Amino acid sequence: MTRRRIAWGTGLLAAVGGAYLLAWPVPFDPARWEPPPERAAGPVAPLEAVERLGRELPGPEAVAIDAAGRVHTGLQDGRIVRLAADGSAEVVANTGGRPLGMKFRKDGRLVVADAVKGLLELDAGGAVRVLATEHGGVPFLFTDDLDIGADGVIYFSDASHRFGVHHYREDALEHRPNGRLLAHHPDGRTELLKDGLYFANGVALARDESFVLVTETWKYRVTRVWLSPGRRAASDVFIDALPGFPDNITRAPDGERFWLALFAPRNAQIDGMAGRPLLRKVVARLPALLQPAPARHAFVLELDAAGAILRSLQDPKPDSYSPVTSALEHDGKLYLGSLWRQEIGLFVPR
Repeated sequence: MTRRRIAWGTGLLAAVGGAYLLAWPVPFDPARWEPPPERAAGPVAPLEAVERLGRELPGPEAVAIDAAGRVHTGLQDGRIVRLAADGSAEVVANTGGRPLGMKFRKDGRLVVADAVKGLLELDAGGAVRVLATEHGGVPFLFTDDLDIGADGVIYFSDASHRFGVHHYREDALEHRPNGRLLAHHPDGRTELLKDGLYFANGVALARDESFVLVTETWKYRVTRVWLSPGRRAASDVFIDALPGFPDNITRAPDGERFWLALFAPRNAQIDGMAGRPLLRKVVARLPALLQPAPARHAFVLELDAAGAILRSLQDPKPDSYSPVTSALEHDGKLYLGSLWRQEIGLFVPR
């Protein structure tokens, strides 16, 4: 009898577990898609000997440098900090949200893409002013990155209008075009430049501002949106079939190159689920430890003005500075940001 009860109980648990994995509701509607063939990463160079700047800085996702050369970053707990020469961090503001991309205006005001609070601006005293939180009645759920034109127009991304910063996995598993690229004008008007983007992430203007780039993380590509007269809001592919998940993109000081951070290399398990929506639902019901995870692999691409790969900086070791979410060149050095690290990375490319 005892063996029968054990067998019955085991069978019942298996049935309940199977029903849960196959039928429990999930908060997303997965679409079928086909991953593009992976392009070669280009000439590979080591991304090693990365110096660590600061300490106890949880998630310095992006970096901004002011006119005095001082490094700023935003943290998971809402703080925006400025680093001193000794590595200590001075809090200049707290948005109460999750500051991600940021850039200084010419007059010294810091503009911040806050995933929770929207598009923000800080004055010299650290006071926070909200610039925009929605467009067309659709709230920004994941304000992500930005760049600023010479005329003061802010170009910024809303990664997903369906899933916020704490639910990016659901957006990835759904794999639908939930992202937007927008422009905020000095008169307060917000303009939609392009919607239908697959996780609209990093943003960078061309030197002559004839176009703006926006990364589409789930599509392994960077899209170019034209700004020149007669072509405004037309778009094409700047680079696709990337060997990893593109994150932030920044223009180099010479104006002829871009630095593209790859969060992680492509994952065969994720690509293998592309055409299997039901399997993606099953994966979502699994404990996080059993779901596909990004590899610890530092990865940054140097691109020319036409989107060709000039160099691929990589460090695949588990103790590498990874994941790299942004790379900003200043005075011949690359300042690296990360979603999970506790410090900013500093690398001197050769």
